[in-house]
Amino acid sequence: MGKKEAGGKAAQGKAPLIRDSFTFPEEDYALIAQLRARLLDAGRDVKKSEILRGGLAVLAALPVEDLLNALDGVRRIKTGRPHKSGTP
Repeated sequence: MGKKEAGGKAAQGKAPLIRDSFTFPEEDYALIAQLRARLLDAGRDVKKSEILRGGLAVLAALPVEDLLNALDGVRRIKTGRPHKSGTP
C-alpha cells in the first residue's frame, strides 16, 4: 500500500498543493495588502494566497469578453528574476 492509500492527504480527499513563486509589481503587492486590511476590518483574516485564489475564482466565472477586458488593465511585466545589485 502506498503512502497516499495508507491515509496520506490525497486519500483523505484533499487536492495536492503546488508551491510556486512569481514577481508582482509593487503597486499590485500593495493592493493585496489593502485587500487584506479591508477583510481584516470586516472581521476576516486571510492569507495572500486566499486573496489570489479568490481573484482566480472571480475571473474564472467571467464570460470571455469580460475576462479579456479585465486583463486589458493588467500591465505586462518582464519575466524572470531581477539582476542582483552590482551584477552587470
